Amino acid sequence: MASTTDTAPPGPAAPGAQAPPLPDDPAGLKVVPARHYARWAAAAAVVVLVAQFTHGLATNPVWEWDVFRDYVLSETIVQAVWVTLQLTAYATVLGFLLGTVLAFMRLSRSPVLQTVAWTYIWIFRSIPMIVQLVFWFNLSALYDRLGFGIPFGPVFWSVDSNSIIGTIGAAVIGLTLHQAAYAAEIVRGGVLAVDEGQLEAAAALGIPRLRQIRRIVLPQAMRAILPTAGNEIIGLLKGTSVVYVMSIGELFYQVQVIYGRNGRVIPLLLVATAWYVVLTSLLSVAQYYVERRYARGADRTPPPTPLQRARRFVRTLRAEAGRRHRPVVPFKPLGDIR
Repeated sequence: MASTTDTAPPGPAAPGAQAPPLPDDPAGLKVVPARHYARWAAAAAVVVLVAQFTHGLATNPVWEWDVFRDYVLSETIVQAVWVTLQLTAYATVLGFLLGTVLAFMRLSRSPVLQTVAWTYIWIFRSIPMIVQLVFWFNLSALYDRLGFGIPFGPVFWSVDSNSIIGTIGAAVIGLTLHQAAYAAEIVRGGVLAVDEGQLEAAAALGIPRLRQIRRIVLPQAMRAILPTAGNEIIGLLKGTSVVYVMSIGELFYQVQVIYGRNGRVIPLLLVATAWYVVLTSLLSVAQYYVERRYARGADRTPPPTPLQRARRFVRTLRAEAGRRHRPVVPFKPLGDIR
């Protein structure tokens, strides 16, 4: 006899009822966002440190911002900045010219040229810059006269070494020779990054060797040369502060002279820091645009520059403002037009 307590088999669901989700159905899973507690803690710590540093800059009386304002654009400091820029420009141009020659000497098939270039790079990268500067500053102690004539023979013309190599000249020579050793390796690395097939194709077309280097190799090598060269030039700009040992009136030397007289060390060092930050920032901007120009062959649609992005943002804001102030014309069917 069948029991009256037996349950009937489940029938079809009611038309308005929602079926329960299956155990493996993704729609029934609860989505929980990831929580990055360590990242939040690190960001909070950084924000607190930045706030403390900013508060110290604004409230600590030792910074003496009034002294900073008095000297940051003074005539003495501006002239010192000009001397710093001159030393950087001379050493950059001459150093990279000599470095390019040394790079191709190392890449040549002549064992003599390879040995001379490698020895030069080894020696000048081994000696600190300040030692080289002091050595060239005292060149007259080693050679009191410099002349022109036949090697190991008579001298036709000579002049006192101090008369042609002054303090600025010794600084430029020292910075140039030091920079050339590093520039040679930068250029050599860029040339080695160019595919050998480019030279083989140029040689098959009968292009002269010098033109291959000037029109094919170097333009393609610039993409690999520029990032490292830009960093090296920025380092050279800051490295010109070493010439203070030669009593040249560049930025750091003049700052030392001023705070040696008035004793305001911190604000005067802040003046030098501000100028170095401004100059390196300008060099970084120039490096960005030069790299962008030489990347045209590899990237046909380069990303917009920060200035282009700012212009696009301003145009977008103006367009949105124009839409908001534009009067709304009510819609009228064609039959209602009188």
